[in-house]
Amino acid sequence: MKLNGKISVTEDVTLISLHDSPANIDVISGIFEKISQAGIDVDMISQTPPNGAHSSLSFTVGGDDFGGILEIAAELRKINPDLKISVSSGNCKIAVYSGEMNGTPGIAAAVFSAASSVNADIRMITTSEVDISMLVVKADLENVVNAIKAIVN
Repeated sequence: MKLNGKISVTEDVTLISLHDSPANIDVISGIFEKISQAGIDVDMISQTPPNGAHSSLSFTVGGDDFGGILEIAAELRKINPDLKISVSSGNCKIAVYSGEMNGTPGIAAAVFSAASSVNADIRMITTSEVDISMLVVKADLENVVNAIKAIVN
């Protein structure tokens, strides 16, 4: 499969994961309000389906916001001591964009297969009708981009 699209890369991305977070939209809204008030731009967001009253919430911010996000994480832990927070810095986001994705089966499979072919360490995936974004460790960036280039014009 060849896809007419483009690939973009964002380096120095920090992944924050909140495990055992209340699966309550008021709580989630409050988390992102605190981040917004700190002037921190959030990019990728992913939430797991609730398991009872809890879920896991992951999101990415630029590496320059690492210190600010750690301060907010400390505030969140004070509010909810059961919250488990993991932070992974120095990642890279690879985004594949094409209008052809909308309504075309198999594109996600091809992109994921390309990443798999180089044994990439994928930390997070988000999608839309025309975009697939993957967060990868820096060491895998070049190999994943090259593998995806084989299927994207």
